[in-house]
Amino acid sequence: MKFCSIASGSSGNCIFTASEETALLVDAGISGTRIEKGLNEINMTTKDIDGLLITHEHSDHIKGLGVLARRYGIPIYATEGTFAGIDKCTSVGKVPNELRHVIKADVPFSVGDVFISPFAISHDAAEPVGFRIEHEGKKCAVATDMGCWDDYIREKLKDLDVLLLESNHDVRMLEAGRYPYYLKRRILSDHGHLSNETAGQLLGQLLNESIRHIFLGHLSKENNYEALAFETVSTEVTLGDNPWNSKDFNITIAHRDLPSEQVEW
Repeated sequence: MKFCSIASGSSGNCIFTASEETALLVDAGISGTRIEKGLNEINMTTKDIDGLLITHEHSDHIKGLGVLARRYGIPIYATEGTFAGIDKCTSVGKVPNELRHVIKADVPFSVGDVFISPFAISHDAAEPVGFRIEHEGKKCAVATDMGCWDDYIREKLKDLDVLLLESNHDVRMLEAGRYPYYLKRRILSDHGHLSNETAGQLLGQLLNESIRHIFLGHLSKENNYEALAFETVSTEVTLGDNPWNSKDFNITIAHRDLPSEQVEW
């Protein structure tokens, strides 16, 4: 399989993963032009994409959705609540009915030879999900926009080869920053986003001897920066109640404006 973050951050998200036969995007929250450019950098094109998996209807996850769907006829997989939210977003435009495939959390489905397991996440959206994606025993997942995690999330993310995990904000930066009070409360709530510390605590519960790569993603532009996210998560893993040392794992940042390295396994 292959895995690459084309863009990940509070201003736009788009993740690529593929088997030899089936290519998927998780979210399309940047422009169609940027998606095409990012795919070109890993020797792919938008025409190669077999499905769009949409986590939820916020603009940083669906900005380029309408253009891609109408121009290339790519099937879209999202929950009923997410489709309802997409329909309310006038900037996306009309999404053709024949491209809509309604999914549900905890009800697996397949696209080509790839097996996909949506799982419910805690976020202030209509019916948001994360995605666990598998092919011939190879497993990856995208888990962002989660205000909290629990045993259910931990179960959905266990035994992975590759994981993109939200590490959205530093709590102190957020509390001292310029965001209005209501927005700070939203981000810090159980329906907001994972902090660096909380992401590190979760990661410490997910690491295994065979995991190949961990991407830290969906970093806030205002309330985080790459070195801080990396150091905080690494410290939480190393000092946490688990047997792991972060230095024993390949942990990198999924960049906001640039494609990450492509992982193949």
